[in-house]
Amino acid sequence: MKAYFAEAMGTFCLVFAGTGAIVIDTVSGGAITHVGVALTFGLIVLAMIYTVGDISGAHLNPAVTIAFTAARRFEARRVLPYIISQSAGAFAASALLKFLFPGHPTFGATLPAGTATQSFVLETVLTAMLMFVILGVSTGAKEKGITAGIAIGAVIGLEAMFAGPICGASMNPIRSLAPALVSGHLEHLWVYLLGPVVGALIAVPACCLVRADDCCKPSSQENNP
Repeated sequence: MKAYFAEAMGTFCLVFAGTGAIVIDTVSGGAITHVGVALTFGLIVLAMIYTVGDISGAHLNPAVTIAFTAARRFEARRVLPYIISQSAGAFAASALLKFLFPGHPTFGATLPAGTATQSFVLETVLTAMLMFVILGVSTGAKEKGITAGIAIGAVIGLEAMFAGPICGASMNPIRSLAPALVSGHLEHLWVYLLGPVVGALIAVPACCLVRADDCCKPSSQENNP
């Protein structure tokens, strides 16, 4: 239960800070800026990895949980409880933002600036890159070493910085689903539900090709978040 609560709290902080930065940037007339929003996402993930990484692995993302399971680093029976916990945290964050800023049109929902196909490909590739890094710096379903959070947070910030203006750089189904449902912006939602999962799964065989012994072999620390 500690792991499930840690996932809920970590995902709440991620969605509240990340999408909150988008909302506040809008209502403040651009005080945060696009770079600030990208850095907010990267920094909050970095902080949550160091805060709850030793408890739950700090997945904070259903696509990451699914990919860890595909890589045989996480028990399949725990996938649904993790996703439920992540969903609870994300929806709580979006609901709080709606209470604080009731007039905002999107609450940080991700919407394509171009075509849906373009954003789907971007989300798939971005998540594959992110998951490739996560698998490379993790042991089992946990991060290894003090630099893991820096590497993962940096990749999220980097990808949000260069791809955010086009696709939103969600890389996380629940980060997109919660504000979409709260705001009612369900158009193109499939892009942000399917793209990150496909991308995360692509990263698993890619990691196996590069580091077979470390990536696709169950760790002794598996299932002990």
